[in-house]
Amino acid sequence: MDVNKKKKSIVTGGAGFIGSNLVDHLVKIGHKVIVLDNFISGKRSNLSHHKKKDVQIIKLDISKGKKLDKYFKGVDYVFHLAGLAEIIPSIKNPRNYFINNVLGTLNVIEAAKKVRIKKLIYAASSSCYGTPKNYPTSENEKIDTKHPYALTKFLGEELVMKYASIFNMPNISFRFFNVYGPRLNTSGQYGAVFSNFLTQKATKKPLTIVGQGKQTRDFIHVEDLTNAFVKVTKSSLVNKVYNLGSGKETSINKIASLFGGKKIFIPKRPGDPDRSCANISKIKKDINWKPTITIEKGIKRLLKN
Repeated sequence: MDVNKKKKSIVTGGAGFIGSNLVDHLVKIGHKVIVLDNFISGKRSNLSHHKKKDVQIIKLDISKGKKLDKYFKGVDYVFHLAGLAEIIPSIKNPRNYFINNVLGTLNVIEAAKKVRIKKLIYAASSSCYGTPKNYPTSENEKIDTKHPYALTKFLGEELVMKYASIFNMPNISFRFFNVYGPRLNTSGQYGAVFSNFLTQKATKKPLTIVGQGKQTRDFIHVEDLTNAFVKVTKSSLVNKVYNLGSGKETSINKIASLFGGKKIFIPKRPGDPDRSCANISKIKKDINWKPTITIEKGIKRLLKN
């Protein structure tokens, strides 16, 4: 075996916000990366700084599945981040979400199963907990999917985990909490609080805060997230589910004050949870990972860009 041979990784959804940050990290540690993306929400500009020899970009819809196999030959790692990610559109068009998030995931696992990969990592969602009873919320919390987005992401995770146990695949699932950082998608009416605040700041409009702004979220910087991805690939862990968050609660008012400027308060949306906080003790213990970027540092970086 050639020791100097470059590791080869596939990143589905690699032109998106989280995907492109992961691609950067993989290239930096010497991987050759194949990006599979349909460019519905991903942007080519997110990857334009990479050389062709490091990153191969394929425009492809994973839910069609027909041409996937050929890209998986000789691949070491598969990072499956492609999928539809917004709540309201999932209620309006559930079929679309099933096709992309469930069938798309099945196609990726099937293609990966045919080759001897070292690890497949799936991007799951903390939305599977619904409104949890316990905070910080651990991986053992009851599953309570409240909308098609949460349901389809959880069904994708179930496929990933079942394939791990039935076919002995080296699969891992990460349940993301609120991820933020460079290249955050600021378009779309349903953007998360960071997207909204960034757009409002750029257009010199007041920051809109839902309710009284006392509700909390667990925000994790994308760099901490990609560090966890890389760390878990180097471990021997398989068939595990992990929360990926900061383990801290931050109120929307605190985020607004770090952004600075005028604020206006708008009515609370029905079904909006009051709290969110990840129990991350399992991943801390298993791979000796912990988040290092504080919310203050993360926002300062964002506003510099």
